[in-house]
Formats: sequence, structure tokens, C-alpha cells
Amino acid sequence: MQNEEKTIGKFPRIVIGATASGNGKTTITCGLLQALVNRGMKVSSFKCGPDYIDPMFHSHVIGTSSANLDLFFTGKDLVKYLFAKDATGTDISVIEGVMGYYDGLNVASSEASAYDLASNLSAPSVLIIDAKGASTSVIATALGFLRFKENSYIKGIILNRVHESIYVKIKAEMEKILGIEVLGYVPHIKDAVLESRHLGLVTPNDMVNIKEKLQIIADVLEKTIDIDRLIDIAEEAPKLSYQKAPLPKFKNVRIAMAKDEAFCFMYKDNLDVLKEMGAEVVYFSPLHDASLPEADGLILYGGYPELRAEELSHNRSMIESIKKAIVRGIPCLAECGGFMYLHEYLESADGLVYEMCGVIPGKTYRTDDLVRFGYVDISCTENTWILEKGECIKAHEFHYWNSTDCGGDFTACRASGTGKWQCMHASGRIVVGYPHLFYRSCPQFVARFLQACADYKQEKMNICD
Repeated sequence: MQNEEKTIGKFPRIVIGATASGNGKTTITCGLLQALVNRGMKVSSFKCGPDYIDPMFHSHVIGTSSANLDLFFTGKDLVKYLFAKDATGTDISVIEGVMGYYDGLNVASSEASAYDLASNLSAPSVLIIDAKGASTSVIATALGFLRFKENSYIKGIILNRVHESIYVKIKAEMEKILGIEVLGYVPHIKDAVLESRHLGLVTPNDMVNIKEKLQIIADVLEKTIDIDRLIDIAEEAPKLSYQKAPLPKFKNVRIAMAKDEAFCFMYKDNLDVLKEMGAEVVYFSPLHDASLPEADGLILYGGYPELRAEELSHNRSMIESIKKAIVRGIPCLAECGGFMYLHEYLESADGLVYEMCGVIPGKTYRTDDLVRFGYVDISCTENTWILEKGECIKAHEFHYWNSTDCGGDFTACRASGTGKWQCMHASGRIVVGYPHLFYRSCPQFVARFLQACADYKQEKMNICD
């Protein structure tokens, strides 16, 4: 299949980075998004890296799906297309960074960092510096970030958690010494805290008065940040050249996809890939629905089943519906929370054990620390029905729960090169395990899944005939 010719587009864009995690990127990004929406602008938003929850907050503000941009998953050419695909037709794109601005795949690399993405997209950046408990030292911090790379792409600075009286003095000194614009500050906003839990922020649907909190943040930022100048900086971004990456096409197959309070972690681009390749996606709720919808394939993504274990366990009709479908041969992809749901037993967040689907023998249980965390390359030593020897699909792991049977049909190798382990089940027509897979990194993986769905659809038709 031939690649399409390159396209050049003008996409006003800006990266919101920070000196470290926990310095206010998500709060400030969401506040800026709300302020831009309040001005009547059509906004697209993105999250650098593999995080699921931050894009959910973005989407809550802008009213449409926010996407991940991850250079480990896609490489430098494909990420330009994925950005352009979602930025087309919008007035401005806001890209939230990951961790510290230069933090990448490992402790000695800026690969796949917010800086790396800004460089690849030629996107101007604004650096957030947490100024709580500091004054002149903030200038030294900024100086280090500006000089660390020959071109840092940093065009402005925002100081977080600082009082106005201190900010005014620091701003004047910073601009005099560093020659960079200080675009504003953010005071402590006690009525608009975005709470967190073990995977990061709580989801927007779990927060009380989320709309009011986001509006409070936006109202503050309108007063304390020069948003007009931030928009100007975004519009100064140069034109971007990109090339679409075509995907194989299939006759329409129907995929049942879990989506509710317990299952809510899904990469937007995975959904886009399924639809681009010809799949019709229908959503269902393992929490609230009595049975699966009519479908040719089943996908159970991640989320927080440990917080809804009792409700999931008590919905026996759904559990039986899923078990029967898998026994009949429906192709099934399940990752992390979905994988946990397919076990015989699941230990809830409060330590109680509940019966689940029983597709995977054994139990998932809580641990005290992260079990596995980071980017991985998934491969196999022998051909399987969905991944062949020599192929690789990229993924990410981040979970505090473990399993008595994680599977061993694939091998996960850390992108940092610090270890590998056996993982996932790939028997029959199921592929289930803890890793969160990024489909576009291995289109043939998705193609085989959809072909299996088409085969299952035909088998059902033959039985009816």
C-alpha cells in the first residue's frame, strides 16, 4: 500500500511543560482550555505520553476527545500525522507535557519527553515552575531549563503557587536576566483542587462539581495569566509537514467495547484505528447492562474494576453472557482492568475478594507498590494467532494489582533495556494481559483481530443457515 503525499498545514499550537511532575500541568492546562473555550475558540488538546486520565479531563472541558501523542509508541513521522489529524479544523492546540520537561524514556534520556515532542512538532512551549517556598532560586531554575538544550523551544514561563506581591518582583528580575517573557502566575486555588488516587488523578466523573472547579480555575487564570499573549505564541508556530499512514481495510465487523465507571481507560487512537479499518464499535456496561450486545468481537479496556468489584460480581447475567461468548469463540482483547475482570477472583480496593468471570484461572490481588511500570515492547518467540515471531507491538504498564496467572505467550522487554518478562495469554481467540497496547504500532495485530471477528461472524451465519 503506497503512502500518501505529504501535506503542509498551519496549526497554532503550544506545549505546556513543567520542571517536574506535580507542579500543576494538568490543573493549569485544564484552566487554559476552559478559558479558551469560554472565548468561543475551537480547541483541540493532547497529552504527551501514555497517561489515560489527563486526556479525560481535557475532554471534559473541550467537549470532544483528547488524544495522546507518544513518540515511543509512534516515532517521529507518525506522531505528526496523529497531531494534524485531530488539530485540523481547530483554532488552537494545547499539548500537556509529561513529567518534567526533559524527562524521557529513562533517567539519562530526553527521548519521548515533552521537549522531544515540542522539537518534533516545532511547537513553542510554556514552562511551569513551582515557586512555592522560593524566590530568586526560581530564576536559576529557569536558566537551567533554557540553556540545557541549544533550542529549548521554551517561549514563556508561568509561575505556580506564588503570591502576587512576590510574583511582580520575580517577573521583572527574570525578564531582565533571562530575556524571556513571564506570562503570569497561579496562586493557590483552594476551591479547585484536582484530587488524586493510585493511578494519578481521579476521573472527572468521580469528582464533585467538576464543571464548577474548572470554571473557577479558568476565571483565576484570566486574571493572572496573559492568555492573549499565549495565543499569539501558539500562532507563531511554523507550518507543519505530515504524511498519512494508511491502514488495511475490512468489511464491517461489530465490536462490543466495555465503557462505564469501571472501564474507562482507552487510547483515542486505538478507537480511531478500529473505525478506520472498518469496525463498528458498540459500547456496553459490565456494571449496568444485563448482557453483551450482538457483536463479532469483544474488547475490555482498563479502568478501576477494583473500585467496583462488588457491583461487577453481582451482575451475574453479564458475567455469564461474557463467558458464553468466549466459549463460543468470540475474539476478545482485554488489558489491565479488563484482564482483571476475566479472572476467577478479584481482590477489591478494600481487601475483599469477589468472584468474576472465571475465564482466566486464579486471582488478581493488590500489592503495596507498582508491580510493573513503563514502556515495553511486546513480542513472541513462536507464531501466535495474532502476533507472529519477529513482530512487535508497543505497550505501557502501570498497575498496583498483580495476578496469579499473568500468562506467558508473549515477552515484554522494557524500552529502557532494564529487564524482560513473560506476559499475556494468547490462546484460542483471546489476547489478554496487563499491558496497555497501542494498536497503530503494529497494524497487522489489529488486522488479525478483525479478521478473526469476520471469521466468527461468518461462523454464526453458517450456524443460522
